[in-house]
Amino acid sequence: MRAGADFAPESHPMLAWWLVAMLSATAGASDIITFLGLGGLFVAHITGNLVILAAHYVTGGFSQIGPLLSVPVFVIVLALVTGFFGGKETRATLRGLLILHWLLMAGFLVLGVTFGPLTNPDSVIAICCGMLGVAVMATQNAMVKLDLPGFPSTAVLTTNTVQLTVDLATLIRDKAQPDELTRARRRARITLPAVAGFAAGCTAGAILEQHFGLWALVLPASTAGLALLLGVLWSTRMA
Repeated sequence: MRAGADFAPESHPMLAWWLVAMLSATAGASDIITFLGLGGLFVAHITGNLVILAAHYVTGGFSQIGPLLSVPVFVIVLALVTGFFGGKETRATLRGLLILHWLLMAGFLVLGVTFGPLTNPDSVIAICCGMLGVAVMATQNAMVKLDLPGFPSTAVLTTNTVQLTVDLATLIRDKAQPDELTRARRRARITLPAVAGFAAGCTAGAILEQHFGLWALVLPASTAGLALLLGVLWSTRMA
């Protein structure tokens, strides 16, 4: 059995709740900071970059190269991470992914604060910075799929909001079968921190970016670090 099966939300509910919240806050904060600081680039909401491309061609007011590269970079990093970490049988897999996630996030922060503010989002430095952010989110998505079974996406707010709303409506209606109500209750408990974490990360990230520019990346770097600590604690307990 894959090591990831040990990391189902039911095994340590409180650790699962906080891990989801920290990863989601990382995604939300990174997304809004790059959107504001890198000419409208989304690093978590990758498909949103197609909208930005359309807006650029109509208004000329947004980055062009970053959104164009974001989809292939996301796919390539996701494939590389999956190829390297997929199929591992040890509990070190989640820990390794969390370490890689934090290292990429730290590189994202260092590049941003070293060369920021990046007034030209189509410059080489701005593009490299943005693609590091995309790599962070690709790694995070791979982590959830490979080693966190039963966890919601930590980088997509829309899907989680839909699922949470459906589950809460099912529980309020209270006319489903008992096993369906149990599943809805379990999903709602783990989806709620994903929605709350992403929303909180977006709000805090936007406020910090307006005051401190790309230094605001300290926030998602910190939440990624907390996620790493939670993952290490969890893997230690499972061992």
